[in-house]
Amino acid sequence: QVQLVESGGESVQAGGSLRLSCAASGRTFSSYTMGWFRQAPGKERDFVATISWSGSSTYYADSVKGRFTISRDNAKNTVYLQMNSLKPEDTAVYYCAATARSLRYYNDYRDANKYDYWGQGTQVTVSS
Repeated sequence: QVQLVESGGESVQAGGSLRLSCAASGRTFSSYTMGWFRQAPGKERDFVATISWSGSSTYYADSVKGRFTISRDNAKNTVYLQMNSLKPEDTAVYYCAATARSLRYYNDYRDANKYDYWGQGTQVTVSS
C-alpha cells in the first residue's frame, strides 16, 4: 500500500513557476513508477509526466515538454514536478500517481488506469 500526498499548488501569474511535491509513504517507493496527471474543470484527467523507478527514464505530454520537469528523490520518498513558463491552460488539479508496473510504452504511461495509487490532488491556478 502506498499513500501519496501532493503539495505546492497555488495561484500564480502566467510566465511564473511552481514546484509540486508528492510525498509517498511505504518502504517500496524506490521501486514504483511515478506519474503526474491533471484535470481541469469539465475535462478528463490528462497525463502530464512520468518517471521510472530509478529516475533514468522520463516522459512528458507534448503540451508541457520543455517547460515541466519531473524528478524524484528516493531517499526522501518524494517526486517533484517543476513547472516553468506557466500558462493559463495549465490551470487544473494536479494529481500524483504510483504503480509497481514498469511503464515504458506510450500507451501505457499515459493511461491513468495503469496507475494503482493516487493522491488527493493540489490546485494550480494560472492567471493571465
